Amino acid sequence: MKGLPVDTQIDFEEGLLTTTPHNSLDKWSSLDFTDPSTSHRKIIRRWNRLSRFQRSLVYALFIIIGTLLVLLYTSKVGASDVNKDKAINAVQDTLNNASLVNEQALAAVIETKKTVVQSEPNDRPTFTGPTNARQYAVVESFKHAWRGYREHAWGHDNLKPVSGMAYDWFSLGLTIVDALDTAYIMGLTDEYEEGRKWIKEELIFTKNKDVNFFEVTIRVLGALLSNYHFTQDDMFLNKAKDLGDRLMAAFSSPSGIPYSDVNLGMRTAHAPEWSHYSTTAEVTTVQLEFRELSRATNNPTYEDAAAAVSEKLHQLPKKHGLVPIFINPNTGHFLPHATITLGARGDSYYEYLLKQWLQTGKTINYLLDDYMTAIEGVREFLAKRSSPNKYLFIGELSAGSEAFNPKMDHLTCFLPGTLALGHANGLPDWHMSMAEELLYTCYLTYAAHPTFLAPEITHFNLASTTDDMYTKTADAHSLLRPEFVESLWYMYQITGNTTYQDWGWQIYQGFEKYARVTHGYSSLANVKSEKPVHRDMMESFFLSETLKYLYLLFSDDRLLIDLNKFVINSEAHPLPVHKN
Repeated sequence: MKGLPVDTQIDFEEGLLTTTPHNSLDKWSSLDFTDPSTSHRKIIRRWNRLSRFQRSLVYALFIIIGTLLVLLYTSKVGASDVNKDKAINAVQDTLNNASLVNEQALAAVIETKKTVVQSEPNDRPTFTGPTNARQYAVVESFKHAWRGYREHAWGHDNLKPVSGMAYDWFSLGLTIVDALDTAYIMGLTDEYEEGRKWIKEELIFTKNKDVNFFEVTIRVLGALLSNYHFTQDDMFLNKAKDLGDRLMAAFSSPSGIPYSDVNLGMRTAHAPEWSHYSTTAEVTTVQLEFRELSRATNNPTYEDAAAAVSEKLHQLPKKHGLVPIFINPNTGHFLPHATITLGARGDSYYEYLLKQWLQTGKTINYLLDDYMTAIEGVREFLAKRSSPNKYLFIGELSAGSEAFNPKMDHLTCFLPGTLALGHANGLPDWHMSMAEELLYTCYLTYAAHPTFLAPEITHFNLASTTDDMYTKTADAHSLLRPEFVESLWYMYQITGNTTYQDWGWQIYQGFEKYARVTHGYSSLANVKSEKPVHRDMMESFFLSETLKYLYLLFSDDRLLIDLNKFVINSEAHPLPVHKN
């Protein structure tokens, strides 16, 4: 009912509860503040005259008023927290938009970034699908590759996309498992659900068959853990635990350095048939995955075994942080005078030093020390400039003589992204300068060829007056590798420079023009040819890594997968950053 405001008024003289309409201003003007002691005694006397029911009503009134005040205060505090979060995000955007930030300003930001990571270690990103034409194009490419695989090689490791045949390496459905989180990130519900169904019903690890310890760890274990983290589906974690238990056989060597081959069904491991040695990169590129398995299962056994390998290598003598590419699992020592390279068999040792440090909340100092020393070693012994245009490249030290060899694997193009990631986390400015120069050289290895695709290996001239680089016919093939577009994504997220998106788009168009075939995408025999022959193989990493990094690179949201919250394994499977 509308009318004058009605106040609840207690008549102390009669002991009755009445409601009397009156003017609020009259109420305040009638109060006498001249004699506080008299007013106080009157209040007490009138309170004592109240019945129990009337006192209860007064108590209830006080409780209601108190509750309203608490709610008002809480809402103000919540608004303050939102403003603080906005301020933190603004600081992060400032960092991500800077290509080279001065170290003093960076130091002020690092602790804020670290706090954000530590306070939300279990954040799960939300993926809503493509938002622009370039992303839509990449999604269509993934669907084309997935469709060809489903129709001609479903449940097998790889598709031969020209002949429409299946190929098995480990008989683990590699393409399904490896590519599933890409489908999830792209918002492809149908493809994701059919892949998940196969993993749940068909993926088993009981076959009496040898597999490569490293490849299965990064591709299968890493993928299962990423999918578990994204979805919290225990099926993925249970599969990961089963696989992890079987892979643990690799650590049964006398030194604890893993054997290269594991029989998953028999739970046994051994050195490869061709050598007594394991590959250095392989034994040091399983730590992210085994650590995450321990954190997810609350079982430290996996992490302890893998971390012991990194600790063992930390103690071994090196050439200014640089390691030979072979190590003996029986003795725990490097093969003397073996090749030193950031290409095949050496690359991800350096990558995982930095990423382990980040994964553990920047708390394991020897990992950072080993990484910093190694990058200084790269600058001193492996980084050279070509002639005549002085392009920066990373060469090798040859086996035996340790003579410098001016060749660079495409695999080495992971390094610019890793250097940029380190710089974004407080490492020296020259790391970023090296990253930018090396990334441009990697771009030139694509731009130099009519296909706009890079060869597996590029050679550089140190004393030429004409060409800085050349490609031997035996090295001219392309497996549609991801390392360069991986580095483009890191650089784009960290700097915001859209030039890196444009470079990625040029490469994507090369894939579409020369590698796309009826049933998928094929590796190429010779990128120097305007009509390259197809090698009839679609690697699982093309879907898991190459297309995933292109999709992320073209995103309008640079932080779609935030590098402050995730560390990306060597097969492009995101794993969460932890506090310790």
